Amino acid sequence: MIDKIVLASSNKGKLKEFGEIFAAMDITLISQGELNVCDADETGLTFVENAILKARHACEVTGLPALADDSGLEVDALLGAPGIYSSRYSGEGDDANNQKLFKELEGVPSDKRSARFRCALVFMRHAKDPTPLICQGTLEGSIIETLRGKDGFGYDPLFLVAPKLIHGKSLTSAELTPTEKHGISHRGKAVAEFITKIEAYLR
Repeated sequence: MIDKIVLASSNKGKLKEFGEIFAAMDITLISQGELNVCDADETGLTFVENAILKARHACEVTGLPALADDSGLEVDALLGAPGIYSSRYSGEGDDANNQKLFKELEGVPSDKRSARFRCALVFMRHAKDPTPLICQGTLEGSIIETLRGKDGFGYDPLFLVAPKLIHGKSLTSAELTPTEKHGISHRGKAVAEFITKIEAYLR
């Protein structure tokens, strides 16, 4: 029976969110940083490929099962950019990423700013696992022209969640409570699928 899983991420925001989501599970999540595991090279061309690379790397280094996600923002007007490069879009962190996105969307009308957060979550029992568990989730919305909200991280303050998902409200991802966000977010959906399917992988 698996009781420990390495979380293959050094992103503090993700660690916080996963910690809240998995708080009720009888599995201990250990961040790869606690085990001195460095970040894997993200050489994949899709979110799923990168998540597999991260999980396999953590398994190889620690000998433990690993959980990894790769997630990002897709903006339709930018042909899906920043996509898999979301976290390193500007090369200078979250604030610079947001400002670069604002600049790239200058002149684009509000009805052409559709976007979505996407998450690929991968669980591997060991580095040579031939059938990793792959779960995915999306959160639909659009990009606004000013930052709003103080919660969340990354692109959350400029991502207006589709009103139909939050009872017609006009809120950014950074204006949602953690409970509201987990219930509809791309990562929350992927984790919900993971929880329903993980039992078969723990035997």
